[in-house]
Amino acid sequence: MSSKDIVLAFSGGLDTSFCVPYLQEQGWAVHTVFADTGGVDAEERTFIEQRAQELGVASHITIDGGPALWDGFVKPFVWAGEAYQGQYPLLVSDRYLIVDATLARAQSLGTNVIAHGCTGMGNDQVRFDLAVKASGDYTIVAPIREIQKEHTQTRAYEQAYLEQRGFGVRAKQKAYTINENLLGLTMSGGEIDRWEAPGEGARGWCAPRDEWPEAPLQVAIGFVGGEAVSLDGHAMTGAQLLAKLNALFAPYGVGRGMYTGDTTIGLKGRIVYEAPGLAALLVAHRALEEAVLTKQQNRFKPDVARKWVELVYEGFYHDPLKTDLEAFLASSQAMVNGEVVLETRGGRVDAVAVRSPHLLHAKGATYAQSADWGVVEAEGFIKLFGMSSTLWAEVNK
Repeated sequence: MSSKDIVLAFSGGLDTSFCVPYLQEQGWAVHTVFADTGGVDAEERTFIEQRAQELGVASHITIDGGPALWDGFVKPFVWAGEAYQGQYPLLVSDRYLIVDATLARAQSLGTNVIAHGCTGMGNDQVRFDLAVKASGDYTIVAPIREIQKEHTQTRAYEQAYLEQRGFGVRAKQKAYTINENLLGLTMSGGEIDRWEAPGEGARGWCAPRDEWPEAPLQVAIGFVGGEAVSLDGHAMTGAQLLAKLNALFAPYGVGRGMYTGDTTIGLKGRIVYEAPGLAALLVAHRALEEAVLTKQQNRFKPDVARKWVELVYEGFYHDPLKTDLEAFLASSQAMVNGEVVLETRGGRVDAVAVRSPHLLHAKGATYAQSADWGVVEAEGFIKLFGMSSTLWAEVNK
């Protein structure tokens, strides 16, 4: 076959490493793109670049995806403040920004063919494919889906395929599928997929209980328009702030959990996840928001938030409804300004102080302590407020 250009979204892991020689043997000139969305250190970033060269790619580039991830996902997600099915904080939403980087590279090379390492059983294939289809006329090649037509033990096949061609496989990759980015870390495979207790190897950033520091941690996060803009009084970009929160709260084991729930394609999913910074940020934002929004805003907003989260989780990142919902979420944040002090002693994080010029605090009343209305007014309110239930009880004695 003649050589053709194809752009592969590359992470250096088992799946995307397998994709390189697989595509090359089909006649493709493979160009790899690593969108660094903030979950790897300098050593790992170097490894990914060296891995691409070792595999003999036609070209490799690394893109700083942190700012795009903050603006495109973190801001509206924190505004929404809801996890998928009440559990999962959408840690793989960097996929949409990876697609953007991959398509940009394809355009620069003059090709409309892109590839990814998603499996045929997971949600990422939906996110990748729908994001690509919403962005233009591109051809999608998915090697892992192709080999799954003939091989049921996919990871073992990929490992053997690489080793037969002289490419090593890291031990961690043999047991788990690991995804890291600015948002956090997810792990699947091995005993996790077998619905067993995660082993000692199924741990990433978050320290275990016996390693938590003895001294509590306190930090103050400043918000303007619902967006975190400072940490302990120091202004930071969003990506810098979230990275710092990850580093601060991971030693205390904050943000680690296990998600089991409904995937987009209908299977039950099970992963270990760790999101220390995002967990802290969500707690701080919610504490401020609940203090400055009206009761009706606080009651209605979760309905919008849950729908936004479902759209992003299921691959509809470019659906116009998502944009419509974000307009509401942005509007709701106009008065979400102030500072929240967080504290953790390990495992969980609490908002211990809230400061804002927009606190909906009645000057003449304090809950359960004092009020600037009289007993008669209180009794009248109770009578009218409970009229329907009281009447039902009287009529149906």
